[in-house]
Amino acid sequence: MNWLKGYCRTLCGAIMLVLVLPLQAEERPMGFFVTSVGMGNGADLGGLEGADAHCQKLAAAAGAGERVWRAYLSTELPDKRGVSARHRIGNGPWYNAQGVLIAANLTDLHLYNKTITLETALDEQGNRIKGRYDKPNEHDILTGSGDDGMAYFPDEQDHTCNNWTSSGEGSAQVGHHDRHGGGNVSWNSAHASRGCSQEALARTGGAGKFYCFAAD
Repeated sequence: MNWLKGYCRTLCGAIMLVLVLPLQAEERPMGFFVTSVGMGNGADLGGLEGADAHCQKLAAAAGAGERVWRAYLSTELPDKRGVSARHRIGNGPWYNAQGVLIAANLTDLHLYNKTITLETALDEQGNRIKGRYDKPNEHDILTGSGDDGMAYFPDEQDHTCNNWTSSGEGSAQVGHHDRHGGGNVSWNSAHASRGCSQEALARTGGAGKFYCFAAD
């Protein structure tokens, strides 16, 4: 009888494991990715609306179109702060395409985050984005934001390529998804680009890509 009880315990444990694993997978839907491609026109994304639509389109192609997707981008206004990226993306938690936790909440994402790296900042299909030591380097990710995810206070500089409508004059603040380069390891606010065109973004190590978060 003891062997039978032991067998039952083992069998029941295996059944529970089979039942729990799918449940855990369902509880980790993708909520974060780097766009696999930019929009092809430098930092002219068609404003926030165009960038959000790009996130939604890529997410849908990856089977996650039922969620509400927002681009992690800030804007600027002449006399006050514009829209801040951190206020656009919901409250988390966010997982990448492989089910890895990126951040549990906004504080975790901005104040304590060490999980956004070359290995975890994947595109919507779960593929790695090229980093500093790849050719071409594409680690510059458009954000227009400070380290805290907030829009810049009004100043004389352009941090958002004219609110994501310029592919020529201006500049955009970018982050490094791989945490390398220029002595700045910030994933969302490493330095300014040298311009807004596709060619200018490439010269500083970018391709017009940006972060997308599920905001629902």
